Amino acid sequence: ASEKVLKLIENVKALTVLELSEVVKALEEEFGVSAAAMAAPAAAAAPAAAAEEKSEFDVVLASAGGNKIAVIKAVREATGLGLKEAKAVVDEAPKTIKEAVSKEDAEALKAKLEEAGATIELK
Repeated sequence: ASEKVLKLIENVKALTVLELSEVVKALEEEFGVSAAAMAAPAAAAAPAAAAEEKSEFDVVLASAGGNKIAVIKAVREATGLGLKEAKAVVDEAPKTIKEAVSKEDAEALKAKLEEAGATIELK
């Protein structure tokens, strides 16, 4: 990929989930398309990619468990979300916390959140 594309990817990685949703909405408005319409061609190519070993995982908070405050703190630390946004993520479980992270990062995040008392699924 070009340097310009790599730089854009780095900037996107630095965004919080909330900021990323704002970017998606702004792009939809700017170009008059929906994210679902843009994803359709990618979905058609997905079966071929599924045969390869999975290298990116979504970290999903299945449940907060008994120690909700510790889980909210762990979610804030992992995502950079504010207290209100992190509490909303925990309250809305099951909820994806991070998408398309490497296996190592997903395992580390899973361990940290489980240590706080959460139940985590990697998808």
